[in-house]
Amino acid sequence: MNAMAPSREQTVRDLYAAYLEDRKDVAGAMLTEDFTFSSPRDDHIDRAAYFERCWPKEPVFRAIHIEFLAVVGDEVAVRYRAEKRDGASFGNMESLCFRGDRIAAVEVYFGRNL
Repeated sequence: MNAMAPSREQTVRDLYAAYLEDRKDVAGAMLTEDFTFSSPRDDHIDRAAYFERCWPKEPVFRAIHIEFLAVVGDEVAVRYRAEKRDGASFGNMESLCFRGDRIAAVEVYFGRNL
């Protein structure tokens, strides 16, 4: 990681902000070309499938509140509460793995409705 690159914590916070702002261009610059995304519904899908399946066509979320964030080496663990525009909310945990200063993989572990 070069001296001018944002911290891994800041990159993760910026990724969630880009998601809320529907800024695929900003998020895409944070991901490696061979990025993969996994969740209980998706098994190592690539970048194109991630943007197609996981980014809403219309804004869905009002806010994402990061409740826990830990950086250990190349991995960042995050627990957050997402508030949807319809008033519903849920909690999830994610593991984001870095290669250099970009995110190479995300694994989502679904939580519960709140």
